[in-house]
Amino acid sequence: CKMTIPKVMRTTVLGFARRCLRGPVSLQAHLVRAMSTEAESNDVLLERVGNKGVITLNRPKALNALSLEMIRQIYPVLKKWDTDPEMKMVIIKAAPGSKAFCAGGDVKAIALTQGQDSKLRDAFFREEFRLNNLIASLTVPYVALLDGVTMGGGVGLSVHGTFRVATERTVFAMPETAIGFFPDVGGSYVLPRLPGRLGIYLGLTGQRLIGWDVLKGRIATHFSSSSRIEHIEGDLMRLTTPSISDIDKILVKHQDQCEADFRKEFVLKKYMGRINAAFDAPSVERIIENLKKDNSDWAKEQLTILSQMSPLSLKITFRLLEEGIRLTLQDALKMEFRLSQRFMQDSDFYEGVRSVLIDRTGSPMWNPATLEEVTDERVSAYFEPLPSDKELRL
Repeated sequence: CKMTIPKVMRTTVLGFARRCLRGPVSLQAHLVRAMSTEAESNDVLLERVGNKGVITLNRPKALNALSLEMIRQIYPVLKKWDTDPEMKMVIIKAAPGSKAFCAGGDVKAIALTQGQDSKLRDAFFREEFRLNNLIASLTVPYVALLDGVTMGGGVGLSVHGTFRVATERTVFAMPETAIGFFPDVGGSYVLPRLPGRLGIYLGLTGQRLIGWDVLKGRIATHFSSSSRIEHIEGDLMRLTTPSISDIDKILVKHQDQCEADFRKEFVLKKYMGRINAAFDAPSVERIIENLKKDNSDWAKEQLTILSQMSPLSLKITFRLLEEGIRLTLQDALKMEFRLSQRFMQDSDFYEGVRSVLIDRTGSPMWNPATLEEVTDERVSAYFEPLPSDKELRL
């Protein structure tokens, strides 16, 4: 999958896959493959090599989408590795030949439980968020090799770790507002801590960052060309007792050796002034007003994008990110779990997944249909505590 960085990065959801994958592939087809509910054997490989652990996401035909079964395989092994005094490093990567590191979680399987008394809606998010928290609290260095599409659940598997290595094939995005959901897996902690209002912008619009921009946007800690990923892994595995300093030196060495063609100015740099001005607002409605006043081609494009998103998701995401800046990761994940369960009880998530992943019409009927209809009271209700026995415990 050859990635290029366009001069103006269009962020319409339906254009995403056409730029990420060869051929006239729609986002619906892209996500259907990524979030297939079909079980596959050996979807994740967990290997111990001396004093190092290696996690390989092995669902390349499904773009390494994260299933509950995969989460249940990874969590106990990772926890065991973390408590082993002989373990010195963990690497997580995609299987060779994959177009994605991990393109997200299996939301289609969750959406198909609508109207049923399903435990999946609780178990998936509860166990995924526990895994996110475990990654963040590891005592051993954790290196994520992000050589491909990294969205949603893939962000949760990587961004909380010690090191994240992007390549020219990396595509980062949190496009949940397009399917009637919100940036989860700790997105409420990570996004508002990005420079300026960049995280608010990314969370509301689903804007993607590609290649070098993933580093410049401070999602990744290092960059390398895709062709060097195997060399990086080899160098890391040859370390006898890896320390954070030793790992960093290797990653910096490979970053310095990567082709000059990949070292580009941050694509959004020329828009950061507009992003900070428009998205520094007390509400989504004010953001819309700011973009209308801007009246540039860029601002008009953002208005078009936002008009396609779930109004409920936009308002909840905005409040989520505003609150997340003041929270620890654990408290952010607890808040996100409350939201996840409330979205499971409402209609927009199922409508968004139906439109994008199941029927593939690309024309969801959001309810409420406008921002004005989403009351502050309705938004606040999503953030209320769950019954004590239903809360996320970390």
